[in-house]
Amino acid sequence: MTDPTDFEKRTQEVLEESVGRLDGRTRSRLTQARHAALAQLEQPARRWWRSYVPAGAAAAVAVLVVVMWTNPADRPVVNPVEDMELLADSDAPDFVDDGEDLEFYEWAAGEVES
Repeated sequence: MTDPTDFEKRTQEVLEESVGRLDGRTRSRLTQARHAALAQLEQPARRWWRSYVPAGAAAAVAVLVVVMWTNPADRPVVNPVEDMELLADSDAPDFVDDGEDLEFYEWAAGEVES
């Protein structure tokens, strides 16, 4: 260890003088506070958030399962060949008589595509 400088020596003297002027009760309280602070340093710091990590992970997995379960990409794919067969079927009912409501059917087909 290096020798203390003049500044460090003088600072130490001033601190010891100020401690000497304190009454016994105050010195006792300061000593107790110092010991309590040192005791806290010796104990491992328990992070409050660490106790929530398992619950958070379980919640994240649950959300992921729900999202994957209700994903619209999992819906069955429409077979265009079957659609063509339905349209070409001569026994199918004719929904468009004399061009009535043709605009509605065009609108509905546009909605299905988007």
